[in-house]
Amino acid sequence: MGETTYKRVLLKVSGEALAGEKRHGLDFGISRVCDVIKEAAAMGVQVGVVVGAGNFWRGAKDGGGRMERTRADQMGMLGTVMNCLAVAEVLEQKGVDARVQTAVEMGPVAERYRKVVRKMQENARRKERAKTERAAG
Repeated sequence: MGETTYKRVLLKVSGEALAGEKRHGLDFGISRVCDVIKEAAAMGVQVGVVVGAGNFWRGAKDGGGRMERTRADQMGMLGTVMNCLAVAEVLEQKGVDARVQTAVEMGPVAERYRKVVRKMQENARRKERAKTERAAG
């Protein structure tokens, strides 16, 4: 495998892409997208995936005028988590570690995003301290 240009990438997968030709719900043809993610990860690239929910719910369109915008957006976040769980499942079936993270508290379903960020920041600080200690030692 060749050398990569980027060490980290962020991929946005729309809900519509997850629906495939059905245009609604899930089409497990998402396997193709997961193959690309697996290939990038195998090359040492850290891949972050942002997933949409347009295959289940479009807050402004579906709830527009009939419900409070905040509630419509919350329904969209639930659809996003459903899609994330599906993508994570396919990735794990392919041997790729995957974590579902959300800003909404969902206990056993997904990690709280803010907690994960704090853990990552603390790990980065520990690694930096270890590098500094080695350099000084």
